[in-house]
Amino acid sequence: MKNILKQLCLIDGVSGRENLVRETIISLLPSDCEYTIDALGNLIVTKTGKKSSKNRIMLSAHMDEVGMIVTFIEQDGSLRFSTVGGIDPDVIVGSCVRVNNIRGVIGSKPIHLKSAQDRSKSVSVDDLFIDIGASCKEQAEEQVNLGDVVTFDSDFLQFGKEKIKSKAVDDRFGCAVLLKLLREEDIEYDFTCAFLVQEEVGLRGARPATYAVNPDIAVIFETTTAADTPLSVGKDKVCMLGSGAVVSFMDNATIYDSELYKLAFLTAKENNILCQTKTAIAGGNDAGAISQSRNGVKTISISLPCRYLHSACCVADEQDMDAILNLATKILPKLFEL
Repeated sequence: MKNILKQLCLIDGVSGRENLVRETIISLLPSDCEYTIDALGNLIVTKTGKKSSKNRIMLSAHMDEVGMIVTFIEQDGSLRFSTVGGIDPDVIVGSCVRVNNIRGVIGSKPIHLKSAQDRSKSVSVDDLFIDIGASCKEQAEEQVNLGDVVTFDSDFLQFGKEKIKSKAVDDRFGCAVLLKLLREEDIEYDFTCAFLVQEEVGLRGARPATYAVNPDIAVIFETTTAADTPLSVGKDKVCMLGSGAVVSFMDNATIYDSELYKLAFLTAKENNILCQTKTAIAGGNDAGAISQSRNGVKTISISLPCRYLHSACCVADEQDMDAILNLATKILPKLFEL
């Protein structure tokens, strides 16, 4: 799992530019899978089992990551940009980035030039720029065009006790889970995996993909915000690293199917798998679009708790990864029989 996750995280794939991620996933598919690619770039993979289930099951994860896009080039060669997906400007000041494999740094006004009023307010994207080392506009234009995407320049690292740090854990982790399940041998029932595009900019890939697959039940593998830091107490921690898979009952996009929610915790208990829920109604994922497709789809979301989401340094725990893969393996046969 960790090796696949590392390989996927190190690929750049900002929303709308997921092609390299998709190509890598295709290269990792087992030979007994069939796949199609739709007009938006969603990758739909079918795994053939020994027989067909009465329930059409779709497992999903999104391939895209948050990033930035170049909107203007200043006379001094610095780049102005907009964010692609939900990025907190306060988090990215000083971050190392890449555009067209050229390294750069996100800069802002030096603190000693800021007024007291400036220092008291949050940073805006309009206050930031990307320094790629160009000395003038013409030099920058030789390397960068308007509309080029910008990604975090961040290594995949192991640290502490079973922790990993990387960009794009959201949601290359979900993609890694789907690949592991597709590689399983001796599968009893057919199922479909949807590797989706443009989740970070409004769940855009999920709608056409789900319409095409037309599932009865969908399982969304995601990452979700863990706020288990010294600045949070009680329910404000939302979920915690090291406490296992996160199964949500509701977020800002979806009220999850109560039967599937209970089944996930029952399955976890039966198999001694660490499992937790979120203590805040926050965020959202492709389930918001999937659940409303065609005549409606029963959905469940199984997520990896992750600190510092949507940054260059997402932090997750290997124990939680193992718990999610274990839960996925145990719950899938039950979904076929519902």
